[in-house]
Amino acid sequence: MPESHRAAHLAQAARDRHVHHLRNGLQMLSSPGYRTPDAVGNLRWTEDLLLSTWEQAATGRPPLSGREYRTGRSGGGFDRMRFIFEPEARAAHGSGKLITGDIDLSIPLNRRGSGVELTIPIPIYGAGFSFGSVSLRVMQARAIAAEELGTYTSTGEGGYPPPLATHKSSIITQVATGLFGVREETIQWAPIVELKYAQGAKPGLGGHLLGNKVTSDVASMRESVPWVSLFSPFPIHSVYSVEDHRKHVDWRRPVNPRALISVKVSTPVDVDMVAVGIYHAGANIIHLDGSYGGTGAAPEIAKK
Repeated sequence: MPESHRAAHLAQAARDRHVHHLRNGLQMLSSPGYRTPDAVGNLRWTEDLLLSTWEQAATGRPPLSGREYRTGRSGGGFDRMRFIFEPEARAAHGSGKLITGDIDLSIPLNRRGSGVELTIPIPIYGAGFSFGSVSLRVMQARAIAAEELGTYTSTGEGGYPPPLATHKSSIITQVATGLFGVREETIQWAPIVELKYAQGAKPGLGGHLLGNKVTSDVASMRESVPWVSLFSPFPIHSVYSVEDHRKHVDWRRPVNPRALISVKVSTPVDVDMVAVGIYHAGANIIHLDGSYGGTGAAPEIAKK
């Protein structure tokens, strides 16, 4: 699609959103003043990023339009990531250029000295996007990408759709408070089992999948009723101490002794003490989940 058509499409979407808010009530801004309308992007996903991503998906190559396609303007997260190399490393080759052997982004996931040793070549793996919050096709695409990169991606808390089993060596299975779709066989498939105690998205609320996304397939996988909203509550009432937490870890190990146990928590003010507790509970991986995550499938009231 030509760029002019893409721009027109976004402009129409902006108009539709404007009309919707005019007819359904306006939102009062906390601080008055003019700002860039978020209907055509925001600081994280700017208009340039939206258009260039569309162009890359259509052509399979970086945009030729000159638009910025790598970072946004938020000033945080990946928008601030830069790689700086020591001058000595460049000077060692005379040309001033780096070669692949100079860079090692790998990270070991198990540093306990016992159990399976897993190392990923890049310090990134895919966070939990559950079946229902995203489609099966998206989950498959993420699994294929993780497999190609030599890393992992998580199922999230919505179960483990059988078509993902062909990529099981690259998939983390998640066990959350709702226990949706948790099965012994899928835990046995996984190289990493993730116990989710808290998440950065919707802090204090936990998981919430709206009823209109709970299709028959999603309900079957989650063993629930179609078209009824699903909640995975924040508190785990069987865990109130490090000793309780250790029992949770110990109960999972016999199901798949080869799997590493990852514990996902959010980042409260006492996160250092939380991390110490996870270590003493015997987990292999401490997963600190920052804010601004999520799939966008939450109700509007829970979104930032």
